[in-house]
Amino acid sequence: MIKSWMVIGAVTFLVALASNILRPKDVKWFARLRRPRWLTFEPLIPLIWIVILIAGAWSAYIVWERDPGSSKTWSLMIAYLLLELAIVLYSPVTLWLRSLKAGTLIGGIGVIIGLVLTFAVWQISGWAALLLVPYLLWSPIGTYTTWVMGKLNPESA
Repeated sequence: MIKSWMVIGAVTFLVALASNILRPKDVKWFARLRRPRWLTFEPLIPLIWIVILIAGAWSAYIVWERDPGSSKTWSLMIAYLLLELAIVLYSPVTLWLRSLKAGTLIGGIGVIIGLVLTFAVWQISGWAALLLVPYLLWSPIGTYTTWVMGKLNPESA
């Protein structure tokens, strides 16, 4: 029998794979952009996002198991999916459009979705909400970093 954690994990993994649809020329464009001097943690960013995606999937699993299949739970699963889409669309959209403004906008939308989802989940499970905190802490940092990069690279803003 397929367990709920398997489905949630598979969906999380498959959606995350979608963010890897990047063209080499776009990656080169992004690599050439000027960065703020304080951006010393850039090599850790993929690991940070992996931790955030795992924590988000774990949070979704907790919520699902509290009331499997109810309409409210399905609504929350859609919200989790929207949040992950906001996370994984950042790179392709920013790189394809070569627009840091687009990246900042996607990051901001993700922050709003994350806040709304966390407050909704908090009513169901404190642990599930707590697992969303890494996203709530990191996403504004990433969004702010993209905004600052836009100021340093006005031609790409």
